[in-house]
Amino acid sequence: MRAIAIIPARMGSSRFPGKPLAKICGVPMVGHCFYRTQMCDELSGTYVATCDQEIYDYVTSIGGNVVMTENTHERASDRTAEAMLKIESELGGKVDIVVMVQGDEPLVTPSMISKSIEPFSDVSVNVVNLMAKIDSIEDFEDPNEIKVVVNASNNAIYFSRSPIPSQTRGVSDSPMYKQVCIIPFRRDYLIEFNSMAETALERSESIDMLRIVENDGFVRMVEIDTVSYSVDTESRRSFVESIMENDDLRNSYD
Repeated sequence: MRAIAIIPARMGSSRFPGKPLAKICGVPMVGHCFYRTQMCDELSGTYVATCDQEIYDYVTSIGGNVVMTENTHERASDRTAEAMLKIESELGGKVDIVVMVQGDEPLVTPSMISKSIEPFSDVSVNVVNLMAKIDSIEDFEDPNEIKVVVNASNNAIYFSRSPIPSQTRGVSDSPMYKQVCIIPFRRDYLIEFNSMAETALERSESIDMLRIVENDGFVRMVEIDTVSYSVDTESRRSFVESIMENDDLRNSYD
């Protein structure tokens, strides 16, 4: 299968404006995402998709592949799909898998990308999410962390920004998982997904994967044991920076 990664990034984040270029250990966040993603051997290419000239200029300056997209996209998946079609036009053929790596996941690793692609050996799988165990009540209650519960097949039952499963009844053996925003799609399913209307639960939770669940599809979840934190606030940027100071992978490109 031909797999590419696309990193959608824009300056206009509501929670952290300008975050793609916010520096972590001296490197803009989107730079960390690009460098670390392109290390995955299963990928035939890594691209940044943006509507902002500042991001375009930065990625170009480090020798990265970058695609300019429309500035009207409200969802990362729409931006990713537009970029994919432009990339396919340049390549002269279709790709099979598009790995959407959110531009606020600076701790992404090549092995995370590899693990996210593995389930596509099952022809019934159209979209995959990574998930990691939550090890603190603070993160469990943080609305910026998307929580997920799964069934016996590791398919998502529900996503929420609220704490799920509930811990209020003293049940302590239910694992607490969070979504890690490394999301590969089969090429045609990405286009189909973007053609679906937004759903009530998706709007309520502000989590687009719920659109799939509500339309009787399934999201295959893959557990990882790698530490990963998305960056949605300045305090989280500072926290991730403290982790990256001793990160061996960063030392290979910084």
